[in-house]
Amino acid sequence: MGDILSQTEIDALLSALSDGQVDVEEMRTTKSQKRIRVYDFKRPNKFSKDQIRSLQNIHENFCRALTTYFSGNLHAVVESSVLSIEQITYDEFIRSLPNPTVLGLYSMDPLEGTVLIEVSPSLAFNVVDRLLGGQGEGAEKNRDLTEIEKTIIENRLSQIILLEEEAWTEIYEFKPHFVAMETNPQFTQIVAPNEMVVLITIEVKIGEEVGMINICMPYLVLEPILDKLSTFFLFSTHTKVSSPEQVQAIRRKIEWAKVDLIAFLGNSEILVRDLLNLAQGDVIALDQSVNEPLPIYVGEFMKFKSIPGLNGEHLAVQITEIIKEGGEEDG
Repeated sequence: MGDILSQTEIDALLSALSDGQVDVEEMRTTKSQKRIRVYDFKRPNKFSKDQIRSLQNIHENFCRALTTYFSGNLHAVVESSVLSIEQITYDEFIRSLPNPTVLGLYSMDPLEGTVLIEVSPSLAFNVVDRLLGGQGEGAEKNRDLTEIEKTIIENRLSQIILLEEEAWTEIYEFKPHFVAMETNPQFTQIVAPNEMVVLITIEVKIGEEVGMINICMPYLVLEPILDKLSTFFLFSTHTKVSSPEQVQAIRRKIEWAKVDLIAFLGNSEILVRDLLNLAQGDVIALDQSVNEPLPIYVGEFMKFKSIPGLNGEHLAVQITEIIKEGGEEDG
């Protein structure tokens, strides 16, 4: 059913017709033209819309696991999301890659064939720089990896590939096996150049730096489970209910997470001259009264108040108050 025009829109259209701004014949010609969609018979789409949406849902789960992995591994704020999913030929994908780049080949046993994951050089160098103590800023121009960098990246690739197993667990159980790492796209001929592949592009933001991960899945690899992809889409919108065992498992993992606990003694302002002349035995006056409890911070949030003291020969604090402002939502 077409859109219904309001009285104001009708008046505006009649006014435009009377003024000659709109040509009646042109309107009739436009209406009579058929909408044509370009279709290339040399490159038929082999994945249906339902299957593409299923792959979208699967790799959104993958992005959540990837964010958790990178955040813990790099100790940085990480965001990742599915940027696009498209069907192209393998030759088009290979031609779009820079040389050198980071390419990981892996299998999805018991499915036959090889899947390819590509990590953009900017993201790879960002990860290497952070793991070696840097801030991941100002990644170098694209260049060949050193032997140490290859070892670091290969280890991370093998861990990222394992995240695919968890993301696919609701639709198909497979065991990903890392096969090899390459830097030259021309040496990774996993299927014929004209074979169709589905390309999942994932954007990864680490701090202020942005990089890409491309997952290239050949049609021949996914063909045996395409019916499962269609079925999975039908049920993927249902609300998932976590079992008590899953909740308990998540709770145990969270309880083992390490957080910074800081007892804040107070502030003080002194002159640079006095700072340079500090010597053993000098006293710095703080703005914290000895009669007031010390705030205890967990990460960036104040959670407790305490009294300083000794526990044997060790400095210690005794918790006197629990700060419940904001409940569990403030961190």
